[in-house]
Amino acid sequence: MSTSVRRTLSLGVPAVLFALITWQVAARGPLLRLDARASRALVRPDRPSELLSDLGNMQVALPVLAAALGYAAWRGRGAGADRWWLPPLGAALLMALVPAIVVPLKDWTARPGTPVVAPGVGYFPSGHTATAMVAYGSAALLLLPWLRSPAARRTAVAGCAALVLGVSYGLVRRGWHWPLDVVASWCLCTVLLATLAPVISRSRRRSSSGTPSSHSGPSSPTTSSDRAVRARSRGSRTSRSPSSS
Repeated sequence: MSTSVRRTLSLGVPAVLFALITWQVAARGPLLRLDARASRALVRPDRPSELLSDLGNMQVALPVLAAALGYAAWRGRGAGADRWWLPPLGAALLMALVPAIVVPLKDWTARPGTPVVAPGVGYFPSGHTATAMVAYGSAALLLLPWLRSPAARRTAVAGCAALVLGVSYGLVRRGWHWPLDVVASWCLCTVLLATLAPVISRSRRRSSSGTPSSHSGPSSPTTSSDRAVRARSRGSRTSRSPSSS
């Protein structure tokens, strides 16, 4: 499968699913009955689920993202990467975009909460899930280029997935959100993160293509000095050859 096809699927499929779920929520469609049934089966408010859902708070997720932003900027600048500031800036803007998208959707859909929360509206989509997914997902994407071993990269991806799933489970288990609120945020943030990944990869490609190799190129002092030594050696042998004959 080509890169363009994979990118289209990574954007198109979650975007279509998000649009479908949003339509059902706005129209109070039949999918909400299945959602309510799933919620009744899953809701069991307890302290562990509340602690897991707290991992999606801004006070927890934003410092993690800020640390990844600083590390990526420090490593990129130290390595002389072209536009080293672009991936951290893109991740920061993506995080700022989350409330700009989620809050109007909450106001427009005006979805009531589950029976275990106080009466009110504005539960769709889940802001905690979106915060966790963009913050932890962006942090993982920023760190991946600087992790040397496959095991370290797998650990970063698994850690991100575990945090997002933990927040999602905690929100549904505690009853803070309906399951569809969480699934919709997954779809929305998958699209957002899919737009950040090419920014990071393009920045890395430019820096690697623009850096001259240590074994070749006009800026290699070792190669230039070796050529000069070989030229002087050939000249001295030529000047000694008539006297020796």
